[in-house]
Amino acid sequence: MAYILVADDDEILAEMVRHRLATVGHEVMVVEDGEEALRCVAQRLPDAILLDWMMPIRSGMETLVELKSHPQRCHVPVVMMTSRRSQTDVLAALRAGATDYMTKPFSPEDLALRIEGLLERKRHVSEDGAVRQSLH
Repeated sequence: MAYILVADDDEILAEMVRHRLATVGHEVMVVEDGEEALRCVAQRLPDAILLDWMMPIRSGMETLVELKSHPQRCHVPVVMMTSRRSQTDVLAALRAGATDYMTKPFSPEDLALRIEGLLERKRHVSEDGAVRQSLH
């Protein structure tokens, strides 16, 4: 089981994501903006973070940049989940440190599989980037 932080101001989508990830055994915390997400990360480091790009108070992109600027939390995988579809936006998020990028709408199953994949990779790679054991 992993602890996953979801930051999205769309209550219906956030609840769908929470439900799907909880169904497969993860502990999920849902917040509505990037500022609240940063407060949660300061209290407890999640195993993965899902960020909407367009949120009030602090955008997902601003939150991503802030997360990746701190050594204690820069290794936490971040998945951007947004309706922004341009190649420019995708590349900007990946360059800023996003691990993955999903455009809305997406299927809950696709999200769950991507999260499982990134958590599996995280389990096999140490914080300094060294491979702990073979992925096969």
